[in-house]
Amino acid sequence: MSVQPASRPAPPRRSIALPIGILAFLGVTAWAGIAIEFNPIEIVEGIGGADRIVGAMLDPNWAFLPNTAQPMLETFQMAVIATAIGCAVALPLAFLASRVTSLNRIVYALDRSILNLIRAIPDILYALVFVSAVSIGPLAGILALILFNIGVVAKLLSETVDGVDTGPIEAARAGGAGRIQTVGSSVLPQVMPNYVAYSLYTFELNIRASTVIGIVGAGGIGNVLNTQLKFFDYSNVSVVIIELFVFVFVIEFISIALRRRLV
Repeated sequence: MSVQPASRPAPPRRSIALPIGILAFLGVTAWAGIAIEFNPIEIVEGIGGADRIVGAMLDPNWAFLPNTAQPMLETFQMAVIATAIGCAVALPLAFLASRVTSLNRIVYALDRSILNLIRAIPDILYALVFVSAVSIGPLAGILALILFNIGVVAKLLSETVDGVDTGPIEAARAGGAGRIQTVGSSVLPQVMPNYVAYSLYTFELNIRASTVIGIVGAGGIGNVLNTQLKFFDYSNVSVVIIELFVFVFVIEFISIALRRRLV
């Protein structure tokens, strides 16, 4: 009795979703470029007219460096305070914004809506509001960064809580633990390394953000940068940019090393 060879399975049909998605992306990109009158030629012409600025920035005025020491220290202090307060407030909000640990659906929806609103407003707009409320200075910048930190850390941490192992939670509830005890003993230890990593990442962002919000009068090195730009003193601007680059690079290097030990 002869055995017939098994027939080869039919090759899978190619999905048309990918080509359609690519065409849709290209179409939306073309529509956006036409709507805003995007012209690459103007970019090339603009770069050609920036010789004077680039030349000045390639010749930093290092004598200006001592004038940036105090504002840079103020920027660092703003970032430290905002990170500490913002991340502390974000911790309970993150638990309330997670389906795993939220009190109920109403609290979950309300908390998520508030966090979405906080993230929707840019940090520089917060700075403008607080400068008007509490006057020019680092306090306005700290308040703006605190809200910025709450939005970022609470969002990231709530998604981390959604993915925790539910086994310890069920065991804690079966043992008669209350809601707060369950979160503290079963959920918090699982997400703590991520929480620390998010806090360090936010601290890095605060250094960059404090520079931007300082331009509108919220304290820090941003005030110095804005003043030098107004006077078109690009040699001094170059010094500030180089100092910021070195400062952020060192902080990021330290943060990466800490996150590797924690996560």
